[in-house]
Amino acid sequence: MVAQLDSLYLRTSPRKTLVRLLSYALFEGRPLTTKGQWINPLLLTLFDFQKRLPQFKLVQKPIFIIGTGRSGTTILGTLLSMHKEVGFLNEPKALWHSIYPQEDLTGSYSRGTAQYRLTANEATTQVKQTAHRLFGAYLAFSGSQRVVDKYPELVFRIPFVQALFPDAKFVFLVRNGWDTCQSIEGWSQRLGVEVKTETHDWWGADNRKWKLLWDQIVCTDPNLHELSLQQNQLENPLDMATLEWIVAMREGLRFFDQIPDCMHMLHYEDLISQPQQSLSQLLKFCELSADARFLNYALQKLSSTPARTTYDMHPMLQGLFSETMTDLGYTP
Repeated sequence: MVAQLDSLYLRTSPRKTLVRLLSYALFEGRPLTTKGQWINPLLLTLFDFQKRLPQFKLVQKPIFIIGTGRSGTTILGTLLSMHKEVGFLNEPKALWHSIYPQEDLTGSYSRGTAQYRLTANEATTQVKQTAHRLFGAYLAFSGSQRVVDKYPELVFRIPFVQALFPDAKFVFLVRNGWDTCQSIEGWSQRLGVEVKTETHDWWGADNRKWKLLWDQIVCTDPNLHELSLQQNQLENPLDMATLEWIVAMREGLRFFDQIPDCMHMLHYEDLISQPQQSLSQLLKFCELSADARFLNYALQKLSSTPARTTYDMHPMLQGLFSETMTDLGYTP
């Protein structure tokens, strides 16, 4: 589906459909595994132009959906995009690349050096100005009051985002690890492509994202020292997905303990089984007003999915996986 649009979305709000198309066409960019990458240089040129203009609109209380991909982040962002106050950006990595060029983990926009974690130190005055001008331009062009940015990997960049937007709100969406990791593997098998001499899949260009995850996250965590010595034993796609899920969940839980006022943890399973209660709590946290159209759309859109079965994982991961499941409130 282009821009996450389907017949229900079009019927519910033609205006929001136009906003989503604008967001998709002019602000999000095209990653390696999609078609239409020819547009990326044009978007980056457009962003460079917007950087030189005055800020069009004040960016207030931006909302960032973080966690791990394939955990329901896209459906949550799509639901919020129907809210009357919101403009939704679905992984606008081209925009973020324009803000901070060393943030590209997959190699969609640059093959230079990249940083998995970003701290407040990287949020220089120039970077802050760029972020506010680009997000402000998006709010103005989309006619929105608030921006919702779904970019799961920002879970490793919370201090950076807070330095850019001190009033930012983070929605930490979590999902059962058995389901998430198998969904990651399935996505990569389904959408991975061979381009000339490179493999482009979930892990970017020739495992670029995996290498960065290993070198900059796993090998720098004292609690993962023994695991960091065994990289060559974790080449199974499911094991790779499992490790990504573990470290992302651990990162999110760490910040959830540190900044509970700025961060809301939402279980995907609760969103599906108790949508009205979950969304009511979410709107309250995000300081968004009640919106009947948004709620009606969400209730029609959400549906339960069968839980996946367990799978065999490397013995080195089993303890960490079970511990993380428990910490998230799941039965290991």
